[in-house]
Amino acid sequence: MFVSFFPRPKLFFWSAVVWTAISMAVWYGYVSGLTQSSTPGIVGVALFWSAPSLWFDLYFLIAVAIFAGFWMTLAPHSWANWSILGSALILFTSYFQVQVSVAINSWYGPFYDLVQAALSKSKPVTIEQFYGELSTFSGIALVAVVVGVLTRFFVSHYIFRWRTAMNDFYVENWPRLRTIEGASQRVQEDTMRFATTVEGLGVNLISAVLTLLAFLPVLLRLSSNITELPLIGSIPYPLVIAAVGWSLLGTGALALIGIRLPGIEFFNQRVEAAYRKELVLGEDDSTHADPPTLAMLFANIRHNYFRLYLNFLYFNVGRIVYLQVDVIFPYILLGPTIVAGKITLGAMNQILNAFTQVRTSFQYLVNSWSTIVELISIYQRLRAFEATIHGDPLPPIEAEAEPQSL
Repeated sequence: MFVSFFPRPKLFFWSAVVWTAISMAVWYGYVSGLTQSSTPGIVGVALFWSAPSLWFDLYFLIAVAIFAGFWMTLAPHSWANWSILGSALILFTSYFQVQVSVAINSWYGPFYDLVQAALSKSKPVTIEQFYGELSTFSGIALVAVVVGVLTRFFVSHYIFRWRTAMNDFYVENWPRLRTIEGASQRVQEDTMRFATTVEGLGVNLISAVLTLLAFLPVLLRLSSNITELPLIGSIPYPLVIAAVGWSLLGTGALALIGIRLPGIEFFNQRVEAAYRKELVLGEDDSTHADPPTLAMLFANIRHNYFRLYLNFLYFNVGRIVYLQVDVIFPYILLGPTIVAGKITLGAMNQILNAFTQVRTSFQYLVNSWSTIVELISIYQRLRAFEATIHGDPLPPIEAEAEPQSL
């Protein structure tokens, strides 16, 4: 799964984590202080080509060049350009999209304060000022759209290259792999699903981490406007503590409710593969795919899907209830401050957006659990290939029978 695309995967990924941590520590601890501009906060697209942003872009490029050069020299790999440089580009675009969110959050303050001034008639507001603020947002959105479209185009090619690498690797070892149940499906379908799912989850995880790095300082600064929380009273950094606590509660509860789903999804793929194989054999051999055999195989599919639906029922009840409460949770926290009139409309929207960004980042597992379930199932199926190639015993789940009870 990984060795076909990345050089020495275990060492590569650990070194990537360590190098990223070192690079971030150097940037935030030393370099960023040398590149800060004395100009006030920039609102609009000018933020993307301001001096601090361009310095970071250059720093990122140098860090990637050092890391890529090291690995291309230490362990040359035929897919290194895509696996190393391509991954770095996806990482950078994830960072850029977070910066777009930061730029929009900065725009919230002056725009909603302008709206409040116009509605309350506390100061004169012209139509030119109003449309000028909307024009500022349009510029940010246009940059986001262009970068987003180009990123998705590149990511599509990145995923297919990864699938190609896995496909070539498994085809090369096909004589040893062909006897595994559903081998054809694992090579033809699971490789694409694995590459797509890992890329999606990886990008979301990176975005969550980068969002935390970008918005936690913003939320800490905005917390100075919040004097107390309902039922709790005054505590240090109230919004940050509330976001972390609420997100950990939801993540832990839903992970517990959905703990059985990965195994059920694995068995789903097994019974589907058995049914599909019998139909394929029946195309050329009349002794296969007879009605009693197909009825028995399809009954296995029906039983497993009904079990999956029941477990997803429990999971979705918890998930939907949590997410619905999540919508009003920040308003509950801000209730005393809003009622006391201690913040403006612009500040309130900045707080709500920053709180949502931080809270959503901590809710990575909540929002991705269904996809993680699917990925675990795909990984378990492809792991059998890896075991066969290296002469290791098959994973224990390969020998397990489907549970008969729901």
